[in-house]
Parts: sequence; C-alpha cells; structure tokens
Amino acid sequence: MRLDDYIEELEPDEEAERRRLAKEKSYAITDHVERFERNFERALSGDSLVGSTAPSIFVGRSNYPNIPVGVLSPVGDEAAAEEYVTDGTWYRQGYGIDDVLQRRTGLLNSSKPANVDSPGIASRLAPSVHDTWEGFVGVQREVAIADRPVDLEIGLEGKPDLGLEAGTDVATPRGPRANARDAELRENPHVPRPVKKTLEDDDWQAQGAMTYLYRRGFDVYEINSILSAGALGEAAQRRLVPTRWSITAVDDTVGQYLRGRIRNAPSVDEVQVWANEYMGNRYWVILAPGTWEYELVEMKAPGSIWNPDPAGGIWMASASEGFEGRSSYVEETAGAYYAARLGVLEHLESVGRQAKCLVLREVSDDYWAPVGVWQVRESVRNAFDGECGTAESFHEAVATVAARLPVGHDRLRRKSELAAGLQSNLSAFE
Repeated sequence: MRLDDYIEELEPDEEAERRRLAKEKSYAITDHVERFERNFERALSGDSLVGSTAPSIFVGRSNYPNIPVGVLSPVGDEAAAEEYVTDGTWYRQGYGIDDVLQRRTGLLNSSKPANVDSPGIASRLAPSVHDTWEGFVGVQREVAIADRPVDLEIGLEGKPDLGLEAGTDVATPRGPRANARDAELRENPHVPRPVKKTLEDDDWQAQGAMTYLYRRGFDVYEINSILSAGALGEAAQRRLVPTRWSITAVDDTVGQYLRGRIRNAPSVDEVQVWANEYMGNRYWVILAPGTWEYELVEMKAPGSIWNPDPAGGIWMASASEGFEGRSSYVEETAGAYYAARLGVLEHLESVGRQAKCLVLREVSDDYWAPVGVWQVRESVRNAFDGECGTAESFHEAVATVAARLPVGHDRLRRKSELAAGLQSNLSAFE
C-alpha cells in the first residue's frame, strides 16, 4: 500500500481519549486501594497471610548491594493470580493505564532485605545465592523459576504500606508493600525442564542461558524473572539482580542474539512504514534496504510523563547503533531503546531479512502515568501486524511521517542521525 494511503487509513486514537476520561475520573484507583485494605484484613490470620498465591517476584535496587527482595501476590483475587503478571497479555487484552495501576494496587509486595550475593546481610558465612533454596530468598527463587503461580504462606511484620509507588521508564508501578518475616511453600512448584537444565549447569554463562531459554520458547518476561532471582549464569557469578536492571539486560542479550541471526540475511527490498498506537504512545517504524542499523527517537509532549511541564516544548532524545551494535549502555532513551529494538529484530528474524530501521516514538499528554517498558516492547512487536505503507525512498518515508509528528522535519533531522543521512548509504535508497 502506498504510504499516503496507509497514513490516511490510520484510525484516530480512541484509546487515548478513553484514557483521558479515565484520568478525569481517577477515583477508581482510590476505591481499589480501599478494597485491597478490606481484602487484606480478611486474608490475614494472626500475622500470616495464609492461602497467598505468588505469580512473580520483585528485586529492588535501593541500598545496593543490600537490597529488598520480595514476592508479589494478589490479595483477595488469588484464583486470578496469572492476570497480575506483567507480560504481553496485558497488551492483547487492551489494558489501559488505569487497568495497570489497579493490577498493581492489588498486588502485595512482601519483601525482606538480602545481599545480592547472599540471602543474609548479617553474616559473610551465609551460603551464596547459588546454593540457597531455603528461607525467604529460596522461596522467592522457587516462585521465579516456576511456570505457574505458587501457593505460599507469608509471615508479615506489621501492616502494609498502601501507597502506590510510581513506575519508571523500565519497571511497572508498585503497589502495597509489607515487611516479610518468612515465607513457606504450600506446594511443590512445577519447574520447566529447560529451566532445570540452566540451573544444573554451573559453567553456563548467563548470556548463553538466556539465549537458550528464549530459543526454547520462553518470553523475555519469564527470563528476566529467573535472572533477577539469581538463577542464571556460572555458579560463582550468580547473584540477585534488581528487576529494573534484569529487564534491560534480557532485552539487550536477546536482541544481540537476534541481530546475529540476521547478520547474513538479505535486505528488505522496499521501504516500509509500520505504525501502532497504545496508551497515548504512537510508534512509527521505518524499515529501509541495507545492512542493519537502528535508531530510536523519542518525542515527549509537554504534560506527559517525563516531561511534566505543560508550558514546555517537545522533549527529544535519541540513540543509535550500526551494523556491529553498541559497546556502551544507552543513557538517554534507556530501556525503551532495547525494548523497541527487540520488537524490530524479532520481526526481521521471522521474515529472514535485515534492514536499516528508524523507530519514532511520540508520547502524548494522554500518557499520564508510567506503566513500564513492556508497553514499548509490545507496541513495537504488534506494529508489524496487518499491512504496511511503502515509499520510493527512505527520505520520502521520513518526510511523509514527519508531517504527522509533533516536531518539524528540520528538528527531526537535527536529532536523528538516520533521518539526517549521517549513517545512511544514500545509494541504497535510490
């Protein structure tokens, strides 16, 4: 389909308008917190949370290397525990910002301090994380490696803090938190065979183990939980990894694996433009003939999250890589860079092609609360559904899309190396 026709057929963002109305009626979050408090009181037996079901874990990064480690469990909705797990299902079910926040306010984070190398912070003689299968850290690891929610009994110290902690550009928001005294398994968790294999191999480097699990059908969400619990890598190197760090580490590692898979693949044979819109974020993915290059450009509207000044201008950031990838961590666009790149590389690997790729992310003021980098990953992954628009050249595609952006073509060219042609071999687009 010609690019002009493709753009004309893009539907208006009804989802964004619905989220705007939800923001104006945000009492639902307050009501949900109050409902959680009532459910918590009913679920508490003495100072223990009996009948708890934990679908996932959280590892914090404050006070590193002595960090909080926790198990996440819905209170009052244990039968639907799997619905509280952050993954691509939330996108497929059309979750909005309020839906995500309500899931997080219903998920209790029962946490306890631990050292990244050892379950105890008081003694250097405590067993290493690699050897730990008892106590709170051991239970947390069992939850992380299981392929379904695990029934637990959690001993608590005091009542939970019911505040909602805002998310980041990488991690989802966090809801109520409570100090855990201990935790006990109420069942034997089911651990998939590939996960057992990575656990039993003490000499397997973490990158290789992550790639192995991905090739065996595990999504990045499952892999980053296992990595976070210190259950991947060479025995001497295994340690607890803060959730925020593990998310980006897995996206980067799997992305490097996929880049290697397309390294010798033929190029796409036309300039393609793909688009998607979700939660007040619009994504444009432009693929052009040539060897692998990639750039993410973010444009964040005034009043949106990360650019909260309503009187300010459009905030822009960009990061890029060439055929050999990057040798340093991306600071400016952070986890979004690796999440968007993963979505692009998965598509290219699936069609057996490589390409020069420019991803443009517009963040409108409808994105009023951060929900985590998963929405970037899933938005780009799903941008390749359906039909794309085509253009005669890369620069025609950029110019056409730029007319729909909140910044002008000239400003985009000043910020983007690919749009400016600094990295591009122009002859490839003629």
